[in-house]
Amino acid sequence: MGLTKAQCVEMLNRKYEETGVYPKKSDFSEEEVTAVKSYFGPWPRALEAAGIKEAKPITKKEQRQQKRILKKRAINAKRKIMKKQNVAEKKGKEEI
Repeated sequence: MGLTKAQCVEMLNRKYEETGVYPKKSDFSEEEVTAVKSYFGPWPRALEAAGIKEAKPITKKEQRQQKRILKKRAINAKRKIMKKQNVAEKKGKEEI
């Protein structure tokens, strides 16, 4: 079928206008649900992206959690780079 992101949003909005309630996954074919979820992730995020459902505000706790995750990812990325550099240095010394 190959729906685009814009077509997915249009499809969700059309169903919302027809029924007057939040569209459910069961309102669509398996292919349509797969396309929507591939672009937007979980179903509630798709409804938010289509402007049907208001996005849930991020709490302070969630902000701290996201900040911690980003910090850990940055640290792990630095460690990975340092490890590669150490391996390269060891290879260079072994060749001499």
